[in-house]
Amino acid sequence: MGSVIEKITEFIKEMLQGWVLDNLSTMFTDVNDKVGTIAGEVGRTPGTWNASVFSMIENLSETVMIPIAGMIISAVLCYELVTMVMDKNNMHDMGSEFFFRYLIKACVAVLLVSYTFDITMAIFDVGNHIVTNAAGIISGSTNLDVETTLTTIFNSQIDMMGIGELIGLGIETMIVSLCMKIMSVLITVILYGRMIEIYLYISVAPVPFATLSNREWGSIGSNYIKGLAALAFQGFFIMICVAIYSVLVSGVAVAGNLHSALWSVMAYTVVLCFSLFRTGSLAKSVLNAH
Repeated sequence: MGSVIEKITEFIKEMLQGWVLDNLSTMFTDVNDKVGTIAGEVGRTPGTWNASVFSMIENLSETVMIPIAGMIISAVLCYELVTMVMDKNNMHDMGSEFFFRYLIKACVAVLLVSYTFDITMAIFDVGNHIVTNAAGIISGSTNLDVETTLTTIFNSQIDMMGIGELIGLGIETMIVSLCMKIMSVLITVILYGRMIEIYLYISVAPVPFATLSNREWGSIGSNYIKGLAALAFQGFFIMICVAIYSVLVSGVAVAGNLHSALWSVMAYTVVLCFSLFRTGSLAKSVLNAH
């Protein structure tokens, strides 16, 4: 009779161990998938993220914003002409270089608006190059070996637990795994929100570019370019956050207490979400964009 009870107990224990290990496997796999997903999403340029949306934004910019940019260029050049005339004592001190300088400014203003999309895409190509190189280093050095991690946890802790402890651990792993899936949704929202912000930025690109040729109004265009660069380099900060997160989570395999380690993973994921929310303001702060 005792052997039958022992076999039933052993069967229940093995079933609970399988449940816990399955939850842990899902959790650690989610960590690896999250790192790869973030690297893939952040590394995309506006043109490759969604070709249809990009085409629509480009069409809006060319048909709606470029005519407005043309009017701004006209206003800027008129203001520039009046300022030059006043600076030259109402044309009394004016030389031939005045006309060449004015002509060059006009040509530069028109060229900047004409090649606005090429310039903005070049900024994001540079950002994409940085993120892609960072992703190769981060993914290679922080990828969790799920099978080895689970074996270590099983041999050191799970195998020695009783039925009651396994039930409690199974509930914990299930809750933490669910919370991490919710955090994954929030991270996806952050990544998609950044890309939508990029599209909003580039949709009005011709207007601030039209102000770059004037000394007084040029601060509008220069600050706009800083904002574009901040959005491009935000991806690099996101990759650093992911790298730190992966390294912290990998420490769960050697943790002395599996219960506290699970909630530590939960805390790390919350910190990751908070850090990702802060990457935009950090990038703007570094580049002095406002």
